[in-house]
Amino acid sequence: MRIYPFFLAHAGCPHRCAFCRQEASAGQPSAPTTHDVVRDLPRMLKWGAGGEVAFYGGTFTLLPAAEQEAYLGAVTPYLRSGEVRGIRVSTRPDALSDEQIALLKHYGVSTVEVGCQSFSADVLARSVRGHDPDVSLRAVSRLQRYGIRAGIQLMPGLPGGSRQEALGSLSRALKLNPAFLRIYPAVVLRDTLLARQYQAGLYSPLTLEEAIDLCAEMLWHCQRLSVPVIRIGLQASDGLDHGDALLAGPYHPAFGQLVRSRLWLRALQAQARLGVMTMFVHGSDLADALGNKRRNIDCLQQKYPHFTVRGRPEMARHTLVSDLGTRSLHELSAYPIEEFIF
Repeated sequence: MRIYPFFLAHAGCPHRCAFCRQEASAGQPSAPTTHDVVRDLPRMLKWGAGGEVAFYGGTFTLLPAAEQEAYLGAVTPYLRSGEVRGIRVSTRPDALSDEQIALLKHYGVSTVEVGCQSFSADVLARSVRGHDPDVSLRAVSRLQRYGIRAGIQLMPGLPGGSRQEALGSLSRALKLNPAFLRIYPAVVLRDTLLARQYQAGLYSPLTLEEAIDLCAEMLWHCQRLSVPVIRIGLQASDGLDHGDALLAGPYHPAFGQLVRSRLWLRALQAQARLGVMTMFVHGSDLADALGNKRRNIDCLQQKYPHFTVRGRPEMARHTLVSDLGTRSLHELSAYPIEEFIF
């Protein structure tokens, strides 16, 4: 779906969570005004209509009601004309009362992204989230009762977290039948509580390899249950790529590809162990199969010097063809289901 984004950094947030510094991670220091929305939305629509206007960042439903109505009202004419199909907002689980959701519904909000981050009470407390897991469960269920699509954001690698916690949180999230997920492994941004804990030796973020492995496993389980994952890892920005915002943690501008490529590596390794040295994939999958900077093929050729992967445009996406037949990426990259609580 096409998105017309407006980023409201920290707007409405009651406090700062341990990991959060949105103006740095998003590269936008201040929130747009309603006048900015009125000015910029027609320009965005020139690139194609029919998507959702998204108010990302902050806690939209804790903005003063008049401010919420001003932002949403700026989009109303475009909803009525059909140029915009819906509105998307992001918020906290503890800011989704019946009254707050009713206001969103009245103005045509179609999707709410809920920053659950974890379903572990200990992780939430250490991250200074200010709510417990049951609040997230009720919030998502309440949105669904109102007929609003609920997306869930998860953040593996927070203080007190582990692989088991991340998979357990994913399991609880998937039980809620969300419309989609976002997975953001925690990174350490300067001038945050997490940064102070890291510098004091009280917190260690996931390494890049640990985050890739964990997020690949989480992605695989989402795919198994046909739940879309619409983003993995923080959006690249000047502050993260070239500034001093990032102190530590598993950030990479192509993190999503690294995760997808890890599934391809598992699949290719499974075939190589059976003696298959030539694999064919759809041309659009070739870059992920070869890996970022050819890391997958280089890894495989260290053990199997004659191993090759080639693209074929006539093939189905996410499949592998060899002398042994056609197999799906999902089947060949499988993780143990019995370890996943669902």
